[in-house]
Amino acid sequence: MSLFRKIFGSNIQASEEEKDTEYSKYSPDINAPLDEQFIYNFKKNGGKFLYCENLIEVKDHFENILEENDWFESEALCYEPELFSMLEENKITFEKPTNPTFILASCENLIADEGSILFSSKQIKQNKPNELPANIIIITTTSQIIETKSDGLSVIKKKYERDYPTNITTIKYFEKVEEEDFTQYGSSAKNLYLLLLEDL
Repeated sequence: MSLFRKIFGSNIQASEEEKDTEYSKYSPDINAPLDEQFIYNFKKNGGKFLYCENLIEVKDHFENILEENDWFESEALCYEPELFSMLEENKITFEKPTNPTFILASCENLIADEGSILFSSKQIKQNKPNELPANIIIITTTSQIIETKSDGLSVIKKKYERDYPTNITTIKYFEKVEEEDFTQYGSSAKNLYLLLLEDL
């Protein structure tokens, strides 16, 4: 609604054009389930999303990503022992890599309202996002989708009562912007694949 109508209380109906711009059919539905909100915002940020019904599909998608990018027998960064077997099966070197092509990791949470991924030192040690490889493969579950970043911090606080992680950060941008965008100042865009495993 126009500022003048608000101030002067005009009862003139808004034009159809104004209505269309206020509620675009491409806008996310704020009443949509959290998983739909996250996927919409994540893809809008340039992320690549792959849904998996089971662990077999996770492995298949992972191998497809390696094949698509010719990453077999390359080096990877990975700090989580539970993910090492996926790298070993595909002959990916991960012990003291000198020039890792990608990082394989899980995450703390997926933030629905901004389509970002919340990490801690449990997944990325003390690395800042711009110190990580340009390519990232994340394996996570649908139960990790939460609404806001502050919800994510609350989850971390409950999860790590004694061994609280020191490095907590989010990655939000997954493709380079063609024009300068001040909202992305100080962040580095990542080529990110998300393997989302259904666990609900």
